[in-house]
Amino acid sequence: MAVQQTIGLLRRKVNLEYPATIRFRCTICGICCGDTKEKTRHILLLKPEAKQIAKATSKPILAFAKKIENRTPYVYEMKKTPEDGKCVFLENNRCTIYPLRPLICRFYPFELKIARGGNYIFLFTEECPGINKGRILSEAYFKKIFRLAQAKHRRTKGSTSGSQIQ
Repeated sequence: MAVQQTIGLLRRKVNLEYPATIRFRCTICGICCGDTKEKTRHILLLKPEAKQIAKATSKPILAFAKKIENRTPYVYEMKKTPEDGKCVFLENNRCTIYPLRPLICRFYPFELKIARGGNYIFLFTEECPGINKGRILSEAYFKKIFRLAQAKHRRTKGSTSGSQIQ
């Protein structure tokens, strides 16, 4: 679905579904930050995110990301280390750009899908060892990350056209 259509739906009353009894606490394991035996990670970046990281790290974008196509609104994919397939900004299972981490990283272990009728559904992956640990996440938590996605998209909208959420 085109992002413009998505944002149009957001202007109306939003029907947001989320796992109401899910517990989550990050265990700082680093699974989300790179490849595993079962999965190849694609840490996708919006253009403004890549620019912000480049400015903060004083590195050109192509030093830490590669240009991608056909993944609109994403235009870059984070590079990974050849030794272990982890994000180039992961050191000792800690993100060195944590305050600037991309939207896709902020969402993990959740994923936002658009269902028929314009409903939004948060799904989660059980591969994350932090699932079913910690506190139950509230509706406010899911609304907060949903609003973050809206805001990031608005910033991206000016730098890409014909954007789509994958």
